[in-house]
Amino acid sequence: MPIASNNPYTVRRLRSSYASTVVSMSLVLLLLGIVGVLLINANRLSRYVRENIGFSVVLQDNATEADIAWVRKQLDVSPYVRETKFISKEDAERELREMLGEDFVAFLGYNPLPVSIEAKLRYRYANNDSLQVIEKKFQEFKQVKEVSYQKSLIGLVNDNINRISAMLLLFSGLLFFVSFAQINNTIRLSIYSRRFLINTMRLVGATRAFIVRPFMLKSALHGVISAMVAMLLLFVLFYFVRNEVGREMVQMVTVEVTGILFLCLLAVGVMVGVISTYFAVNRFLDMKTDDLYY
Repeated sequence: MPIASNNPYTVRRLRSSYASTVVSMSLVLLLLGIVGVLLINANRLSRYVRENIGFSVVLQDNATEADIAWVRKQLDVSPYVRETKFISKEDAERELREMLGEDFVAFLGYNPLPVSIEAKLRYRYANNDSLQVIEKKFQEFKQVKEVSYQKSLIGLVNDNINRISAMLLLFSGLLFFVSFAQINNTIRLSIYSRRFLINTMRLVGATRAFIVRPFMLKSALHGVISAMVAMLLLFVLFYFVRNEVGREMVQMVTVEVTGILFLCLLAVGVMVGVISTYFAVNRFLDMKTDDLYY
């Protein structure tokens, strides 16, 4: 750092300024990193949501084990089904009892719930048009009583995915500009606290490049540190939400995604820091000594 001071108070102020700059940049880059993860994994997120859409094939009450196995086999070999799960009358009773919080079978005296097979769709077929074709096909089987799925929910999910994708892209652009402005203001405040040092160097004959270069190098270092801190915070954040949203969502942060994200955050932190520092230092170099007091 140019013209270091031995004054302990000045040293503490500089360290505090550096720390606040790194913390502010790290938090901004963390927010950018979260949006970056969503953008990089936009297609995977869309696929994840669509592949959790499914339908139920409700079987006739007199369906035998052979009938059930045959229907499930037809589902398993279908190109539009990702996985199937057999739900017996006992399984259906247990799930509904847990949902209602009371034993309805004891009240009714019998179990009215049918045997069914739940199927999860492949993401390409997670729409109402495909489900109507599937429904028509399986309704023709004598072993099948009905094909059940939520038409309104599927349409709503697909509409929201398209809407969210567009909004996410717009939000990312706005966030980048806001982040640029925030980091720029943080660095300008940091440079402002050293405006007299910059003016002193100018008065003793130091060249513009000689004065600006150390500040730019320091800002580049702050950008690198901030990117590393932001990535660390991002990993901690995903670690704590893993148990809430499931491991599949956390798997979005792969080695490839981590590398791309770190390079992007590093580039943004260094680029914004260096550019902001360059203009901030030159602004004070162009000011008259008397104007530095205002």
